[in-house]
Parts: sequence; C-alpha cells; structure tokens
Amino acid sequence: PTCSDGATSPAWLWPPAGPAPTVPRCSPAASEMSADMLPGPYPRTPEERAAAAKKYNMRVEDYQPYPDDGMGYGDYPMLPDKSHYERDPWYQWDQPDMRHNWGEPMHWQFDMYTRNRADTSPTVVPWHTMSKHFFIFLGTMLVMFGLGTIYPSYMPVGPKQYPFDDLYLEKGGDPNKKPPPVIHYEI
Repeated sequence: PTCSDGATSPAWLWPPAGPAPTVPRCSPAASEMSADMLPGPYPRTPEERAAAAKKYNMRVEDYQPYPDDGMGYGDYPMLPDKSHYERDPWYQWDQPDMRHNWGEPMHWQFDMYTRNRADTSPTVVPWHTMSKHFFIFLGTMLVMFGLGTIYPSYMPVGPKQYPFDDLYLEKGGDPNKKPPPVIHYEI
C-alpha cells in the first residue's frame, strides 16, 4: 500500500480484507521530532543568530552555536560541559530525575552528563591531596605485600585426619592385625 505522501508502508500494517482504516498508517509517530525542533543551518548573520537563539529559548548574548566544522550540529547551541549534579537539587524541575525544564535545550551529549555518568562538579578535596593519599596507601600496601612475601606466616595446622583408623587397610595394613591407635591430640 502507498501512503498519501508517496511512501510505501509494510503490507502487515494493512488488514488483508475489509475496509481501509480511517487513520492513515503512514502518519509520523507522536515521539518523532517535528521539523522546527531539529537543528537548522549554521547561523551566518546576526539576524539568523537572533532567530536561532529565540528558537532555543535563549538570550542572544548567551547563544553560541557549535563551530561549523562539518559535524552537522547546525544552529544547535553549544552549552557548557556540566553534569546534572551541578544543577540545583531543590529547584522544582519539570523533570526532576534529569534536572531539566520543558523547552530548555539539552546538551548535545546529554547522556554523558546525566546523574549516573560523569560528575563534573568541583570536588571538596583538592586533586593533589587525593593523589597523595592514594599513593601513600598504594605504597603502604606494596610494602606490606613485600614483607608478607619475605616473612610468610601460616596458621598452625594439625596433621590430616582420615577415617577408618587412618586408612589402615587402604594404606596396605594387615587385615589380620589390629591397627595401631591413632591419636590426634595431647592432654
């Protein structure tokens, strides 16, 4: 079957017999992005930059598109590389799990900056202090492993105990003699 726009839909979408459905099966899904939501061409003039800033609900002063280097970003705004951890957790977000409001542009690589991915927020402890503590711990553990290799210590172990009089017959003992008593303790 052919849709009104000339596209061909798979045969399994149409019933084999009976009247055609009243809803066209070739209409776009509700989850698809409309043409006005997709990035447009790279803005070359100040008027195009102002139109693109308005399209993405941004001020013209804050709007900065990705460079036109052939990667296909178009007029999409270049947002700062900040994770969602840096956004206010107490603000009433439209999407609290993403800390995102409706109509707000998302980072081009937003999936890299979600709360269960990279955290770009500043750390409480400086980097040199963290690395110093790590190398002190690593050095201490290496010294301990070296000392353990040079001076091994083992738990005290008694002789292995076997059933049936210490396997007297299995070890070749005479079945006509009584096996010697096996005692694994001292009093």
